[in-house]
Amino acid sequence: MYKDNTIGVVVPAYNEEGYVGRVIDTMPNLVDRVYVIDDGSTDGTWREIQRHAEAYNGSNPPETPAYEARIVPLQHEENRGVGGALKTGYQRALDDGIDVTAVMGGDGQMDPEVLTKFLDPVVDGTADYAKGNRFMRSEDLDAMPRFRLVGNALLSLLTKIASGYWKIADPQNGYTAISRESLERIDIEDMYEYYGYCNDLLVKLNAENLRVADVAHSADTVYDETDWKSHIKYDEYIPKVSAMLLRNFLWRLNRKYLVRDFHPLALLYYFGAGVSALSLAGIVGTLRKRHEATGSWLLSLFLGVSLLLFAMVFDMEENRDKEVQVDPELADDTATDALRTTDERQPEGLATADDD
Repeated sequence: MYKDNTIGVVVPAYNEEGYVGRVIDTMPNLVDRVYVIDDGSTDGTWREIQRHAEAYNGSNPPETPAYEARIVPLQHEENRGVGGALKTGYQRALDDGIDVTAVMGGDGQMDPEVLTKFLDPVVDGTADYAKGNRFMRSEDLDAMPRFRLVGNALLSLLTKIASGYWKIADPQNGYTAISRESLERIDIEDMYEYYGYCNDLLVKLNAENLRVADVAHSADTVYDETDWKSHIKYDEYIPKVSAMLLRNFLWRLNRKYLVRDFHPLALLYYFGAGVSALSLAGIVGTLRKRHEATGSWLLSLFLGVSLLLFAMVFDMEENRDKEVQVDPELADDTATDALRTTDERQPEGLATADDD
């Protein structure tokens, strides 16, 4: 338990033999329940999870009488992806009445010692969902390889548009914590199961008007552009996640600004996109026919783009109070220095999501 809140941790693991056992062994005592999900591994991951879970449970009895054991091994017969594993863990945490649920990878790259800085914004009521951000400090930004930086910046931009959290960056960051109330309000079963689960979750949180905190966190990996290799196939990942974000963007506009309430920004988005698309088609058609009279189409395109920009400005303003940036290293003896809204932090020159 942490600050009178029960804490759960979801550990997705796929072919993490030799690593997931250490994740279990080093789990902090403040964690009440750990849901370790073997996501259809083909190696000895499941046996390692069972062995280390039995040893940990034997020497670390649960503090909460309602929980019979701290480590809960779970297994998928088939690989469903990281998002699928999180869905299973989140649902079990919800069923167990866990107050705050965090995520730690089964590969052992996440430092358990920093868990509390992601729990704090949630247990203190500053945010409903907290996530890491490797871009808030310039030294962390400079350390990332350029090809990774460009890909992450592109996905950050697309996620800003789709989710409405315009100041939140580094959406692929795996360090997260979420409140029980948030899990109750989003549709867990409808969560995206591919690698874009974190982007999808942000859209769902915004549709429920929940507050998100970006927590400054340096990358655990020392990047080497010659030796370091990602498990993600970016030529497949970016198109799939981009298509998902487009669907989610349209879903958010309809649900939040047309069905539940009304705001003209939804109509500005739709009308601006329609005018822009029609104008581009007109310009292409004019050029193909070698006509010189493209001025009216260019003016129409300018109008369409202007409408889209106005819609974005309205969207930013509507969601301004739902975004928080947290840098624990800037905290004084009081928590207020570390927990301030984005607007309050700007005079100090702290990098925001727009700077990446």
